[in-house]
Amino acid sequence: MTKQKTFKRFLFGLLEDTGDHRVAARAIRQGIVVLIVLNVALAVLETLPEVRASYDGILIYVQLLSGLIFVIEYGLRLYVSDLHPPLRRYGPLGARLRYALHLDAVVDLIAALPFLLVIFLPDNSFTVVVVLRLLRFLKLARYSPAIRSLLQAIASERWALMGATMIVSGVILLAATVMYLIENDAQPDKFNSIPHAIWWAIATVTTVGYGDVVPVTGLGKTVGGFFMLLGYGLIALPVGIIASAFAREIHSRDFVVTWSMVARVPLFEDLKATEIADVARLLQAQKVKAGKIIAEKGDVADRMFFISEGTAEIELNSGTVYLSNGDFFGELALIHQRPRKSTIKAFHDCDLLVLEAHALQLMMEKAPGLATKILKEAERRHDEALNAAGDLASEELAQADVVRGEEDTDQSEMFSDDKARPEDVSDDEKPSS
Repeated sequence: MTKQKTFKRFLFGLLEDTGDHRVAARAIRQGIVVLIVLNVALAVLETLPEVRASYDGILIYVQLLSGLIFVIEYGLRLYVSDLHPPLRRYGPLGARLRYALHLDAVVDLIAALPFLLVIFLPDNSFTVVVVLRLLRFLKLARYSPAIRSLLQAIASERWALMGATMIVSGVILLAATVMYLIENDAQPDKFNSIPHAIWWAIATVTTVGYGDVVPVTGLGKTVGGFFMLLGYGLIALPVGIIASAFAREIHSRDFVVTWSMVARVPLFEDLKATEIADVARLLQAQKVKAGKIIAEKGDVADRMFFISEGTAEIELNSGTVYLSNGDFFGELALIHQRPRKSTIKAFHDCDLLVLEAHALQLMMEKAPGLATKILKEAERRHDEALNAAGDLASEELAQADVVRGEEDTDQSEMFSDDKARPEDVSDDEKPSS
């Protein structure tokens, strides 16, 4: 692989958070989020005359610098876009054209446009630039799974929302018509026609109630009160649709993430998708604060851990092993329950998913076929690591980031590219997580 291709893959890993440089990718992602929030805040504050008069020079430099960063980011994303698996088959040019039309890329382009407009249209683009700078907050959807889930929920329920909108519109039209017929004689200036009454109907049904147009007759007040109460139920209709769709989307996303983590475990690699889903349902959530012990040396290893968020730390003779988002440990503990030979701590706050051995065994008792597959794989893996006391298997160690201890300078060949090579770790050094 040429240096250019290597550098391109390195950039792709940083921008899309798919490579080994997790810390750098996370720092870039968080830096862009801060920059987006800062830009939106400055775009709002800059409209204040006193702020613009006092800090005009600083604001211009900040906006130009952040705009340049957004332009560079857009260019780099476009440059590496042909490495996206779904786009590779279209070739370099076709992949970039298709990526440029993707919604995320369009939002990135909108974020970059203010910088270009300030350069090429400095005198005529103030209003457009302010609007586009405010639209930069749309970029947060790329970095916020919650926002993306909400947008997907709205998109998935668009027909139901359109139906709810039609119902609300019909009620507003009905309220305006009835109130026009009742109040026209008493207030010809305010209820001169149905279109005039629609303003009152919208303010009433949406429960805003500006008070600039109100019924004065007894019948009008009675009808108005009825539509006010009806408005509460109508407003709850789209809210309920979006809330249920959002909850379903979050649950679906979490299940997919959990399913994918379970599917990566070699002990379950021969299972069907439905069987992996059954195992995933056994997982229990656990939160551990930074510095607290997850599993202590000498305890019976009777559970397996998945890290959904955070970093765990394991001290070895060869160095410190760090496991982070998506990593797992304790696979062999599910079958071979031995005393742990290493203490595992939460280096950062950890959100863990725990699979207990007895829960898996109960499921295996109910499904003999599943038990046969798991036990067969466990026996094979136990034979491969017969002399390795502990439950951290080679695949688990391979996923870890390792920092060498100062006393191990004679073992410099044990680690490469900040990754531990399992075949180079002696039996005594394999941690029992």
